Amino acid sequence: MKKLFAAALAAVMIVMCFAGCGAKNVELSKVLSDINSKFPDATSGLTQLKEKSELNDYYEIEEDDVKQFAAEINTDASTAAVEIVLVEAVDKDAAKDVKECLDERFASITSQYASYSAEQLNMVKKCKVTTSGNFVVMIVADGYDDIAKVVNDAIG
Repeated sequence: MKKLFAAALAAVMIVMCFAGCGAKNVELSKVLSDINSKFPDATSGLTQLKEKSELNDYYEIEEDDVKQFAAEINTDASTAAVEIVLVEAVDKDAAKDVKECLDERFASITSQYASYSAEQLNMVKKCKVTTSGNFVVMIVADGYDDIAKVVNDAIG
């Protein structure tokens, strides 16, 4: 009986170890800080969102869906569209919900610039919302590819 219990305990511990191996421990505020230092022209003058409630205000993302986030947006509607939103959702279902909210915002930005500025629309069309596990990212900024590389290198 003791051997059976020991074998079962060992099996549970092995499963727990492998379950933890896939989890990526990333501090999104550091990723955003890295973006700001590498791309100051694209990110200068942005307003940092500090509270989860602001994600709900701007994107209708439920606070309970968010494990952590880092976000900066341009609140001046008369200038270029710039929004960098990095969210780690609490689970897969929450990540799906967060992505839907950011997809809606991205569609709104695209629609806004379709009738406002052809130059800005071309920039927006190069951008997108992406997911990687429980991470959901929306980058709308000049230099999308370079900024996305920094994010992808960090979150995998």
